[in-house]
Amino acid sequence: MKAILLAGGLGSRLFPATKNISKQLLPIYDKPMVYYPLSLLMLAEIRDVLIITSPEDKHSFVSMLGDGSYLGMRLEYAVQETPNGIAKAFEIGADFIGNSNVCLVLGDNLFYGHTLKPLMLQTKTVQHGATVFGYKVPDPERYGVVAFDQSCNAVSIEEKPIDPKSNFAVTGLYFYDQNVVSIAQQISPSARGEYEITSINQAYLQAGALRVELLGDDVSWFDAGTHESLLAATNFVADEQRDECKIIASLETIAFQNNWITRGDLLSLADSYPLSTYSQYLKEIALNEISVL
Repeated sequence: MKAILLAGGLGSRLFPATKNISKQLLPIYDKPMVYYPLSLLMLAEIRDVLIITSPEDKHSFVSMLGDGSYLGMRLEYAVQETPNGIAKAFEIGADFIGNSNVCLVLGDNLFYGHTLKPLMLQTKTVQHGATVFGYKVPDPERYGVVAFDQSCNAVSIEEKPIDPKSNFAVTGLYFYDQNVVSIAQQISPSARGEYEITSINQAYLQAGALRVELLGDDVSWFDAGTHESLLAATNFVADEQRDECKIIASLETIAFQNNWITRGDLLSLADSYPLSTYSQYLKEIALNEISVL
């Protein structure tokens, strides 16, 4: 399986903080925002990732993350010339996807919970159809909303409905089979002129091929696209890292845990970074002084 990490857009809801920097490069506590969705893909043991950015920001992402080889990954980059909808990611990434199934994650989404890894590894094994992840929210009218039957097959999916049919928001994490590219090429823009991910999900729904996985109470999800949610995500990460004595979304640590890099690689990476608590943390992981789990 391959993955697309969508890190484009204008970040207009975060202006003026995003006037001269991509939203996904803003910090969530002690790491750039993009580390969090990328770490999620790594937990799903997906090594081939296409990062889609705006033309202005591509160089910054390449400079920060490189080709991924130091993590045992293969990172590629593409540009979305205009912010005309999430669904366009599949057309942009068509050659990259090829005949593979694909996971899409939005670059401003943060997921955290101990059941996430097994859930995603299980979802990867589904060869046909699409899977979205539902998260119970008190204000579903602000989100895409999915309703489902007792077998977690979707029965409706709507974008910001006035009268929601459920309290489950569709999060920014999606798994699709190889048909998603042709579906994306056939959808029309919405009333706001964008190619919506909801349109793709509705196509799978109409074909009876849209599954819903529910994120449990142990999972936290943030859409860090506003000042309020960015602050909430920052406070959450700070609190969790203090309470659990571990660093969330440490790319190098996950690569080591996945056996994509060796202990020597991890120590070399730690030595290559400036003197910091992060560098010391990686050394402690490599020397088994603290647990990676």
